[in-house]
Amino acid sequence: MGGEVVVLAYDPEWARQFELLKAYVQPALSDLAVGIEHVGSTSVPGLAAKPIVDIDVTLAAPADVRTAVGRLAELGYVHEGDLGMAGREAFIPPAGLPWHHLYAYAADHPEYRRHLLFRDYLRSHPEEVQAYGELKRRLVERFRHNRAAYSEAKGEFVSERLRRAGWEG
Repeated sequence: MGGEVVVLAYDPEWARQFELLKAYVQPALSDLAVGIEHVGSTSVPGLAAKPIVDIDVTLAAPADVRTAVGRLAELGYVHEGDLGMAGREAFIPPAGLPWHHLYAYAADHPEYRRHLLFRDYLRSHPEEVQAYGELKRRLVERFRHNRAAYSEAKGEFVSERLRRAGWEG
């Protein structure tokens, strides 16, 4: 069910990896992207995480998505479509780059706003970082071979922290 789930202690290399990946895609999207953000657990200092950098590319307008898909393809990214989330485009990274998740959205997409809100909430609440890391370690023992169940089991924690951060989505 999606492969083995691995959660590691925070590694500062994740931030450096993001910066390298950002530098790789930014020139191709410089006139379209209003932001290239490191999101997900690897973007929160001190947080245990699956060792996969998540990147959100935000585009000025929904019409820019098609152009961005083409430019990312020129860099070697393989477009996977929206993977069930309308307005979000997912990409498989080119061979030779570290495995990462790259998504492109229009800047007003609610999932993008949710990602930033959760990341920024955790960054400003170190006690929550510790609690979330401990939860993830417990869950990985329980759901090591079931990625969907692992993700679902984190849902209540994430939803509650988003609510505390002001999310109304």
